[in-house]
Amino acid sequence: MNMASILLNTLSFLSVSSVVEALWHTVRTPRVPISQNTKAFLGYPEDSLLNFTELTTKYGYPSDEHTVVTEDGYILTLFRITKARNCFNSKRYPPVLLMHGLQLNSHAWIDSGPSSGLAYLLSDACYDVWAGNVRGNDYGRRHVSLNPNKDPKFWDFYIEEMGKYDLPAIIDYILDYTKSMKINYIGYSQGGGTFFVMCSERPGYCDKVQLMTALAPATRHYSTRSLAFRSATQLFEKLEKPLSVYGYYEVFANGAVTQEFLALFCQLSFLTTKLCGGFLNLIELLYSLHPGSITKYTIEVLFGHFPAGTSLRNMARYGQSMRSKRFQKFDYGREQNLVVYGREEPPEYNLSAVTVPLVCLYGRNDGIVDTRDIAWLIPQLPNVLEAKMVDDPLWNHFDMAYSQYTRNELFPTINKYLLQFSAP
Repeated sequence: MNMASILLNTLSFLSVSSVVEALWHTVRTPRVPISQNTKAFLGYPEDSLLNFTELTTKYGYPSDEHTVVTEDGYILTLFRITKARNCFNSKRYPPVLLMHGLQLNSHAWIDSGPSSGLAYLLSDACYDVWAGNVRGNDYGRRHVSLNPNKDPKFWDFYIEEMGKYDLPAIIDYILDYTKSMKINYIGYSQGGGTFFVMCSERPGYCDKVQLMTALAPATRHYSTRSLAFRSATQLFEKLEKPLSVYGYYEVFANGAVTQEFLALFCQLSFLTTKLCGGFLNLIELLYSLHPGSITKYTIEVLFGHFPAGTSLRNMARYGQSMRSKRFQKFDYGREQNLVVYGREEPPEYNLSAVTVPLVCLYGRNDGIVDTRDIAWLIPQLPNVLEAKMVDDPLWNHFDMAYSQYTRNELFPTINKYLLQFSAP
C-alpha cells in the first residue's frame, strides 16, 4: 500500500471517528434536564413545562394516566381525556386511540392548543380519547427488568416490536378498561406504519379495531424528498455498528443536551425566538415549507417535548426504508438474514392483512411520506374507504400534528368517518 493510500485510509478513519464522536457527544449525551424552576425563570412557556395530564387539565380537559406493560416487559404510559370542556353529551363509543410519529410522544396531539390539537377537537366532539406512547420515548423509557441507561438490550427494537407488542398491549388495556368490543384508531406517520405491522404480525388484532385513520402513514420511504430526513437516517444506518461499539443505542432522548438546547434556544429572548422560528422554517424547507401553518407559540411548546427519543436500531431501519421499494423488516445483511429469517432478504410485511376499514389523509407537500409512496401503498390495502389529499397544496408532514389549520383541513374528514363507526 503506498503512502497516498495510507493517508487516504487514515483520513477516512478519522472522518468516521469524528462523526462518531460528534454523534456521541451531541446526541447520546446523558440526560441532563434543566430544572423546571430554572426554565420558568428563563421564561419558557408554561405549556412546554407541563406533562400531558397537567397540560390538558389547564385547558379544561382533565385526563388521567394509565400504565401498560407489554408481553416483553416494556412499561408504557397511556393517557385518557376524561372530560371535555365543550362536550355536553354522553361520550361516543368505541374509544379512539391516537398514536404519534417518530421521535414524538402523546404531546403531539395537544401541543398546538385547544383550538387545533386533535385530541382536544375529538374530545369536544364527545369521543372517548386515549393517547398512547411507544417504547423508547420519554413516556416509554421503563422496563420490568432492563435499565435503559445500562442495558443495551432495552434498545434492541424498531417498529417491529412496536407493532407486535406495544400496540396490542395498549389496545387490550383500553378494551379491558372500557369494556368495549373494539376501538377506533388514528395513527400519524410511524403510528400508521406500526399499525400495519401489527395487522401483519399479530393475526386477530386488526379485528379489534373498527376504523383506522392513517395520517401520512410511514411504510416505505423510497420516494422521500426530504434531504434532511434521508441523510440523517441513512447516516444512522451506516454507523449503527460502530456506534453500538461505542455503547450508543439511544437517539435524541428528551432531556438530553440536544433537546434541551433546542428548547432553551427557542425561549431565551425575542431574538432567539425569531431564530428558533427560522430554525423550524429551515427544517420545513428541507422537508417542505408551509409558512405560518405552525404558530410561533406551538413551536416554542413542541420543542419542550420534541425530540422524545427512540432507538438507534429504529432510526437505522428508517434509513433502510429509503433504499427499498418494499415495506419490509430490518435488513441485517444476507448472512444474518439467513439466521434470523431463514432467507437472504428480509420478509415484507403483509399489507393485505390490514382488513380494517381505513381512511388515509396525506399532503401534497409532504417531504417525508411522499405522495408516490402513498400511491404505492393504497392499492395494497384491501378495505380503503377513502384516500384523500389535504386540500391545502402546501400541507406537509409536520402539519399533520401541529398545524393551526387542523380544525378545517383534517378534522371534518376524520369526524365524518368516526361518526359512521361510532355510537352515542
